[in-house]
Amino acid sequence: MLDAKTMGNLIHRVNVGDSLTRTAARYPGNLALVDGGKRLNYAEFNAWVNRVANALYERGYRRGNVLALASGNSAEFLVTYYACAKLGVACVPINLGWRANEVAYVLGHSESRGIVVESQLLEVMAPAIAEAPGVLEIFVAPGTGQPAGEAPAGREMLGFEELGEGASEAEPEHFVDDRDPITYLYTSGTTSFPKGVVGNHTAIYLESMTMCLEGRFDASDRFVAMMPMFHTAQLNVHCSPAVMVGAAIYVHRGFSAERLLATIEEEHITQIFGLPMMYREMLEHPDIERRDLSSLRKALYAMAPMPEAQLRRCIEVFKCDFYLLFGQTEMSPTATIFRPEHQLSHNGAAGTPVVNVQVGIMDDDGRLLPWGEQGEIVYRGPHALSEYLKNPEATEAAFAHGWFHSGDVGRVGPDGILWFVDRSKDVIKTGGENVASIEVEKAIYAADPGVAEAVVVGLPHSRWSEAVTAVVVPRPGAAIDKDSLIAKVKTIIDPYKAPKAVVVVESLPRTSTGKIQKNVVREQLGHLYDEGGA
Repeated sequence: MLDAKTMGNLIHRVNVGDSLTRTAARYPGNLALVDGGKRLNYAEFNAWVNRVANALYERGYRRGNVLALASGNSAEFLVTYYACAKLGVACVPINLGWRANEVAYVLGHSESRGIVVESQLLEVMAPAIAEAPGVLEIFVAPGTGQPAGEAPAGREMLGFEELGEGASEAEPEHFVDDRDPITYLYTSGTTSFPKGVVGNHTAIYLESMTMCLEGRFDASDRFVAMMPMFHTAQLNVHCSPAVMVGAAIYVHRGFSAERLLATIEEEHITQIFGLPMMYREMLEHPDIERRDLSSLRKALYAMAPMPEAQLRRCIEVFKCDFYLLFGQTEMSPTATIFRPEHQLSHNGAAGTPVVNVQVGIMDDDGRLLPWGEQGEIVYRGPHALSEYLKNPEATEAAFAHGWFHSGDVGRVGPDGILWFVDRSKDVIKTGGENVASIEVEKAIYAADPGVAEAVVVGLPHSRWSEAVTAVVVPRPGAAIDKDSLIAKVKTIIDPYKAPKAVVVVESLPRTSTGKIQKNVVREQLGHLYDEGGA
């Protein structure tokens, strides 16, 4: 028997899990998920989610508990996410590029009591799980089919398919507050370990609805999910909005130009989302001219503007609307959209604010600046994070003056379009990942004692959007072997964070107070990766 508080909550609440419940009731026969041989309609998808949620509840998972999720793109990823949402359990997606010490940190910091892990990932996750004594249960998803191996000592292990066997398909009816956390998403910052961004149900629900409105998504849409679901960009820009409107999601474990082009043609895909380098690979694929891509309505790209020549070619070949998403994990992630009508007239812009988001430009004293003046980009709106987990100092700084501070520098043009200028936080966005420059700099110093000074910046690159680039000053009499330095750095930090190139210089530009001027370094080396360059 439900108490009055829970009954009122179930009627009025804003819960991401309820968006699936309502879609399954509205469009039970609509295609929901295609993952390899699995083809599930919304009634089947929702029933699976309910079985897993009820099974977790029977095992003691309650509102406020935390469940980690180490998985590539899969139906099981989305089932876990929505099962957690319906229970009020916070889901912690694990970045599969992290090293064991980073995973262990996140498991401990988030206080995860269990983890869903794909079979082929258990071996690499086991050392981190062993270092996190709070993780008591391991639920092994089938993944790519590789045998899972053994769990760390003292941990219970259960197959994900077994977890829901025999469990009720009834809707889990539990009290979950609108502002309860749905995810802790850990994102790179200016320190070695990532910060936990607390996303709440209201933020994700409204951001998903914003994308439905701005992208004009509907139940006839068919999305390909090929970007990592453990990032909010794929999860909450396409997946959760698709569920909200009853559209289909075709799950791809990664990007393959050939597979994506074939899927667009064979399954009549209407919406795709990728990095600029992915569109370039498709344009260069020998099959591109023979493929029927006429079903496409919209193509989204993110992380960086697309070179104008490539963009024009994309519009010509794909014959659909292109638009750029601009935001960050803390905004769930959508803040502005660079819209189709502005693509060729304002190349390189960040766009205009989406529904539910207000954008401002602020100076160091907290004063909002008029259009045309340059300052920090700040936001207001329900998309914003609740807080940084267990980090009140970072939260207070981010919410100073009653706005969320992005750490990005920009300006608003006379026509109201936002232009991104620089990143004050020195976080490099490369190949869809965030890399803290200070972490790479520390690794360089550790890798080669012959380095006197090192500065790491992101430079424009046709493939990676921004290439991690190290500029080093050798110690007197020392010689820097560039290839050896890069190889050694890859043994210290995640290989994707290592520099794509090392530039050796005699000195670095500095301010009058001795601070290295990274903006000058970027300007001086801005063409390093031009065609024919490094």
